[in-house]
Amino acid sequence: MTLQEAQTTVDDWIKKVGVRYFNELTNTAVLMEEVGEVARLMARLYGEQSFKSTEKAATAKNDLADEMSDVLFVLICLANQTGVNLTEAFIQNLEKKTRRDSERHSANEKLK
Repeated sequence: MTLQEAQTTVDDWIKKVGVRYFNELTNTAVLMEEVGEVARLMARLYGEQSFKSTEKAATAKNDLADEMSDVLFVLICLANQTGVNLTEAFIQNLEKKTRRDSERHSANEKLK
């Protein structure tokens, strides 16, 4: 699925199932909530924090994928609402990073 297809799919889903988009501010808050859920799992799976005894660490990788998908879904909602073409924006962002960082990372001693 391309980014454009994802934007269309989310828009269709919102119209058929979601009734309407939440407003942009609400979706921004939802995005922050979802990013926080990803951060929580990352801290437990790859950081120093541990799972509570009531949590199931065995399903955490599946939960991580689900939470990352939630982030993507809400980000796509915001893009649709604000008229952002994610394909074009992503291409432009990669071009910017390439110009800006063309030698930065290869010259970074910390990355060798």
